[in-house]
Amino acid sequence: MPERLFVCTPSKLGAYVDCPRRYRYSYVDRPTPPKGPPWAHNSLGASVHTALKNWYALPAERRAPGALPTLLKATWVREGYRDVDQERATYQRALDWLESYVATLDPADEPLGVERVVATKTSVLALNGRADRIDADGGEAVIVDYKTGRSGLDADDARGSMALALYAYAAERVFRRPCRRVELHHLPTGTVASHEHTAESLERHVRRAEETAKDIMAAEKAVADGGDPDEEFPVNPGSLCGWCDFRKVCPAGVVGKEPWAAVER
Repeated sequence: MPERLFVCTPSKLGAYVDCPRRYRYSYVDRPTPPKGPPWAHNSLGASVHTALKNWYALPAERRAPGALPTLLKATWVREGYRDVDQERATYQRALDWLESYVATLDPADEPLGVERVVATKTSVLALNGRADRIDADGGEAVIVDYKTGRSGLDADDARGSMALALYAYAAERVFRRPCRRVELHHLPTGTVASHEHTAESLERHVRRAEETAKDIMAAEKAVADGGDPDEEFPVNPGSLCGWCDFRKVCPAGVVGKEPWAAVER
């Protein structure tokens, strides 16, 4: 049993699972190595998420598609785009997504939480995370995660997401009601990928998260005791390398994507 709880978010655990070296650059090395330029797809995602958050902050009678141009313009992040033309085209696509999406929502529905932080502890983890939205469905809570990437999503993506499972696990304890369903709302296609967890499947995700945390703590302790950081946090080359913030300092030597590549049509 570890001597202390590992304080983390799902994204922190996910960084280590994806690549221990990226985790080290993000959370261990101080000062943090220089990052590459901002990503346009991150700017797009942040803009859309904030616009939806602010849409739900409006009184119910003002929650209509017509409110979205003002909301999106106010939250729009301009970093990472190739040029003004690409930025304007992406803005219009994002607005189209949002208008189509909110047209499917009942403005009178009040979620349990929007951009809501949920937190809980296990014998290993002190876990917290910010869920995009937590809906009420009868006496149950439902985790909703917005997605703006180009690729579509399916039920396997929802089922396999450790982050969504951890949000559900924490939300069940915060709201003191069952939280088993997780949903990925893909705004570009207007589709919803969902999965209904069981208590056992949530526990499996928690155990996986705990094992990841133990591996991280062991690596951090080894470095603190004089171990080689490169050995304790090895590089894990793969398809994500071209999108890594630290590709210019990483020994994998992968050529990075252009900052605007993920929004190019």
